Parts: sequence; structure tokens; C-alpha cells
Amino acid sequence: MQLEPRLEAKHVSFRYQKNSPWILRDVDLSVRAGERVALVGPSGYGKSTLAKILAGYAEPVEGEVLWDGEPLPKKGFCPVQMIGQHPERAVNPRWKMARIVNEGGPVDGQVLRDMGIEQEWMKRWPSELSGGELQRFCIARALGPRLKFLICDEISTMLDVVTQAQIWQKVLEAAEKGHLGMIVVTHNMALAERVCERIIELPRLDHR
Repeated sequence: MQLEPRLEAKHVSFRYQKNSPWILRDVDLSVRAGERVALVGPSGYGKSTLAKILAGYAEPVEGEVLWDGEPLPKKGFCPVQMIGQHPERAVNPRWKMARIVNEGGPVDGQVLRDMGIEQEWMKRWPSELSGGELQRFCIARALGPRLKFLICDEISTMLDVVTQAQIWQKVLEAAEKGHLGMIVVTHNMALAERVCERIIELPRLDHR
């Protein structure tokens, strides 16, 4: 029987400079395709840093990230996509939404409909949309046909309660439909318990 692909961090450590404090130290993590895992802990515990490393946006000082037993690709197709909490920072303000959402290649129309994106929004500038509407575009853009793992880093923190619920409903529906592995970065334990099957609490490094 073929095993499901995994996203793995093996003995990952990170700090910004040689003599600076460690932000992450010897972290091991494994997420299966279709599994939803939460990374929880207060600010400063390295959650977002680990998320960036798992998505290939940052390199660990020590250790490695593997996808299906192989190093995470540094160029071209990557099976991992990350969505952050500030959608306005993730889009080019000089582009209209149609160009933004299709930046990495055409997005399937069904994905746009699943995200609740209205066709008229495609002609708008980012400044003409709400935070919740922009976040829907960022999620749709990440949901490519070969995506295996989605990392959500505090994606609803800046949104009102009603919009938060709508966004998470859409994300969970997309994950279920695409059998995606998910890593949810949050300081909200109630959210982690509601949307994830497994919770990992990163320890604070008291002796760095």
C-alpha cells in the first residue's frame, strides 16, 4: 500500500545571526496529506518562523524540510502554500484582482465560486475590497491543482467574527475537497480545537 505523502521538519533550528538567540531548536514535525494540525502558542514562540520554513520561504540554520521523503523544492512547483494574516500585504496594489488571483497561473472558476468570489470583484483594485474579500482571493490563489499542504498563519485574526466564520468554512471545505494537509498557526486554542485534529504547542526557549 502506498503511503500518503508527508510534510516533515527534521531537527529544524533557526536563528537570525550566529550569536543571536535561537528562535527554534531541534523541532520535529510531520503532517500527512489530509491531516489538519495546529501550531499554537503565544507570540514569540517561533510559530510563524516555522511556518515560513515549512513553506520554503526561509531556510533553517540546522535540519531540513522534506516532502514525501525528498527535500522541499526550492524552485518551480511547490506542494506547500502559505496564507498570512495580512492579505493587503500579499497583493500588488497596482494590479487589479483578476491579474492578482491568476498570478501563478489560471485559477479554476470553480475554486473562485467555492471561495464566494463574485465575478465583479475581478475588475476591482485591492483597495476597493474588504479584508475578508481580499483574503478569499489569497486563499483561491493558493489552491492550485497540485497543492498538497496549506499553511494558514493567523488568517482570520484581523477579521470580524462573522467574516472569520465564513473564511474558515471555505478553507475547511477546500481542504476536504482537495484532501489537503493543513497547518493552522494560531494563538487561539479554541480555534485550534475546532478546526484541527491534532495540536502541537511549541515550547518557549528559556535557555537560548
